[in-house]
Amino acid sequence: MIRGRFAPSPTGYLHLGNARTALVAWCVAQQAGGQWVMRIEDIDRDRSKAEYLTANLRELRWLGLTWDEGANVGGAYGPYEQHKRTNLYEAALEQLEQHPNIHLFNCYLSRKDLRELASAPHASSSTPVYGPAERELNAHLKEAKQQAGKQPSVRLAMPDKNISFTDELAGHQIVNVAEAMGDIVLKRADGMWAYHLAVVVDDIAMNINQVVRGDDLLTSTAAHLVLYEAFDAVPPSYLHVPLLLDENGERIAKRQGGYTLTALQESDVQPERVLGFLAYSLNLQPHLEPMELAEVLGQFSLERIPKTPFQLTSEHLAWLAS
Repeated sequence: MIRGRFAPSPTGYLHLGNARTALVAWCVAQQAGGQWVMRIEDIDRDRSKAEYLTANLRELRWLGLTWDEGANVGGAYGPYEQHKRTNLYEAALEQLEQHPNIHLFNCYLSRKDLRELASAPHASSSTPVYGPAERELNAHLKEAKQQAGKQPSVRLAMPDKNISFTDELAGHQIVNVAEAMGDIVLKRADGMWAYHLAVVVDDIAMNINQVVRGDDLLTSTAAHLVLYEAFDAVPPSYLHVPLLLDENGERIAKRQGGYTLTALQESDVQPERVLGFLAYSLNLQPHLEPMELAEVLGQFSLERIPKTPFQLTSEHLAWLAS
């Protein structure tokens, strides 16, 4: 049986892009007769707020989405809030520390150190990753940082090899995980657990075998597969949905309040109109028309979902508000 999930971070109201991914994840699980889990990724305690958790669940239910287990529902795999699962992450880190083929190390570099290294004349013009130059600087500064009382983060040294996997939408992928991801953080210097470790540990513990998420995380899958192998666990199937972009062609962020479900609801936009727009953006209907959730599910097909981002226009927003 398919066990899918949606895992919002309660750091703001959900925007249309979040809703679009949630809708795809829900439809995939529903069509397969599977289960859909609502997990709350609130390990960032500084930014996660209880009022946003309440709002996010309300926003999803406003669209008609329901879940079989998870936040506010319960189930056999709880707790479903990540900040209550830290014992699992600690045990996983200890397991990795004892693994013969996994190398963890303490990193004392600050964000300022990494920014300065990335801007140095010899630095690559591509997006910087934590690699040999960063390891060398870390070793050079380690003693001074320790004497100054700097707390380290814990990083996983990524193997220099290609990781291959097949995404249900993007197709076959080959990623050199060292070049694309670099040495990833598993535990932050402030003691907070990092996304890459928590998401894999939780998906394994909750028997999640279908992961639907935005394609900004497509490359991260390679790093996650390294962790699945280290934990001797079977990875899920992956489906990365192309992003919804704003009118300027940029990724939508929660701080853009006008795109949130709460803002639309407060403007008296009906959920059927939002569902109709989301279905249109997913190529599930040819024109902008309001749709019931059952209609969206009836039209849903992975073969119809575009493999490129969808950009909002002023006309789309005007239609939503009309």
